[in-house]
Amino acid sequence: MFLFVLGVLLIIASPIAGVIPGPGGIFVFAAGLALVLRTSMWAKRRYVHFKRWQPKAGRWADWGLRRRSARRREERMKAQTAAPPSLGD
Repeated sequence: MFLFVLGVLLIIASPIAGVIPGPGGIFVFAAGLALVLRTSMWAKRRYVHFKRWQPKAGRWADWGLRRRSARRREERMKAQTAAPPSLGD
């Protein structure tokens, strides 16, 4: 519960950190989002819904959060496109 609350507080604090020169707000938001996604099933379901609605943005979010599932999916896609077509023995 503590990590969820900390994540929400980081998400709320990200606009404040965004005022400071540099990309600080982005990193604060990403850290908060990662904590919330790790601790809340409701947030995970909403995230999956968002990824289906906006697949390109979801791909960027997965990359930014360094999600293992995204890495596995990317590796699978690369393996499928790199495999030579079978000639049908």
